[in-house]
Amino acid sequence: MMKNTIKNIFAALLVLSLITACNKDFLDVNTDPNNPTSVTLDLALPVAQTYTASSIYGTGARHTNTIGNLYMYNWSQAYGFSWYLEEFQYLVAPSFYEQIWDYQYQNALKQYHVLDVEGEGTTNNYFRAISKIMKSFHFQVLVDMYGDIPYFEALQRGGNITPAFDDAEAVYDDLIVQLTTAIEMINDAGADAINPGNQDVMFGGDMVNWVAFANTLKMRILIRQSGMASKQAYIKEEFAKITSIITEDVAVNPGYINEDGKQNPMWSFYGYDVAGTVTLTNDATCATQYVLDYLTDTNDPRIDYLYERPAGGHLGVEQGYVVDSSFSADNVSNLGPGILKGFDQDAIIFSFSEALFILAEARVRGYMSGDAKSAYDAGIAESFATLGATQGTYTGDADWNSKSKIEAIITQKWIALNGTNGIESWYEYNRTGFPSGLPVSNQSPQPDRPVRHLYPNSEISANASNVPAQKNAFSNKIFWAN
Repeated sequence: MMKNTIKNIFAALLVLSLITACNKDFLDVNTDPNNPTSVTLDLALPVAQTYTASSIYGTGARHTNTIGNLYMYNWSQAYGFSWYLEEFQYLVAPSFYEQIWDYQYQNALKQYHVLDVEGEGTTNNYFRAISKIMKSFHFQVLVDMYGDIPYFEALQRGGNITPAFDDAEAVYDDLIVQLTTAIEMINDAGADAINPGNQDVMFGGDMVNWVAFANTLKMRILIRQSGMASKQAYIKEEFAKITSIITEDVAVNPGYINEDGKQNPMWSFYGYDVAGTVTLTNDATCATQYVLDYLTDTNDPRIDYLYERPAGGHLGVEQGYVVDSSFSADNVSNLGPGILKGFDQDAIIFSFSEALFILAEARVRGYMSGDAKSAYDAGIAESFATLGATQGTYTGDADWNSKSKIEAIITQKWIALNGTNGIESWYEYNRTGFPSGLPVSNQSPQPDRPVRHLYPNSEISANASNVPAQKNAFSNKIFWAN
């Protein structure tokens, strides 16, 4: 079944590329290249979801998980490589990781919008609801990284190729509206509603899980605004509407197989090629000594799952340090077996452990009832489970008892997101300042890491009349962090 699914996905990718391409061999004077012919929803859905996985892990270096792990001092580079020089120097510019912006709009969001536009009619409520949920997922990424973004006028293709930029807080407010609408569409769907079934390569057509995921995304959006005094009544009101959250990792898996272009994107870039040869990116990327020392000092068994243990023992490289050949790829702690599991591993886009840490914080802040410590403990346990690690006697009690409850939660979230979704740790650091004492690169000209990215050259070129003035990447925080 999964092999058939992946064949369909890559066939759909080919169809979509042909549809959107401009073929000069045909008379196309009556064809708007910005409004391609529609595709069926069952083909568009798995393609869009596969794009979601690639937007995080990518098939190249410049995606959200990479920069997140570098910003959060999880990853460094081995001797003999110079792959992360821009990152270590925090050279944030319109060309810096501009692929993140482009990939969200041009690939993932475009396909999800097709589901929404082409899915008019109640029989397609499930497809449209999924579209609204996933568009909210991607738009949040964009707001959290850039601030104001094209939103209300975005994704209209030829209908508006220069969309206005919208206030980031207004976008956040509407994401809650869209997620609420999606939940209602699922709950109110009639018996004739078409279930996507196995074409849904995230939940297999389980709409109960989609409702839970929508609610969990609401929690992430709301908790990120928890420091805003003006939002407290609104946050409490919206939290009161949440009736379920995810109970497992949310992951994309179209049926990854060991063929070129069809492996899990994290594995294919940071792991091994189809012949079983280790990739250069795997050789280049290793732990910082700081994160290894932190995990060692806290007797955290996750260290051997997050990072390899070479024959000589764990060895990391502090970002920006000049090292000798003793820090070669064979000697340092590259990415570990809990991160790189195989060519067919799930691409996690939202972990259950993150959801539990959000729940713990919501309880600490009084937004939801229940015991915060139990959610915190469960978040740690799920982090071990995701890595395939044995927890043993490890607990997070040392953090819980010695730090503020919020600091303990965010610190454990940082560990849980290490390797799989480092970008969320960066957002949380910008919001809370935790984990405290996190070093910056030795090559940084700034006292701390960036707090946002700049609008990319692609948008400046295509939408110059609407792009706002660039803000300072190191001092002008996203609205929820001010």
